[in-house]
Amino acid sequence: QVQLVESGGGLVQPGGSLRLSCAASGSIFRISPMGWHRQAPGKQRELVATITRDGTTTYADSVRGRFTISRDHPKNTVYLQMNSLTPEDTAVYYCNDRRSGAWGQGTQVTVSS
Repeated sequence: QVQLVESGGGLVQPGGSLRLSCAASGSIFRISPMGWHRQAPGKQRELVATITRDGTTTYADSVRGRFTISRDHPKNTVYLQMNSLTPEDTAVYYCNDRRSGAWGQGTQVTVSS
């Protein structure tokens, strides 16, 4: 059974940065494409970024140039580095194993002064 645990969320001022982590267990992490999604209050969950097993990445237009997804195979962890944050980035961020369909529990990111 795949388990994903996100961490790194919190409160940050506009223009600040955060790095989210997603630790995976129970999966063949090295072959799983992974993704980060987010859901703001009253809105549908949206895809933020993806990364394939060989490191190819994609980004939503709203975060391209500000967010960076990466992965560390020995640590079975995927990261989301978020820079130049704005209040519109406020949401619960979820990690997703795109091969198994597993989701983490989410981590809250709040951007506010």
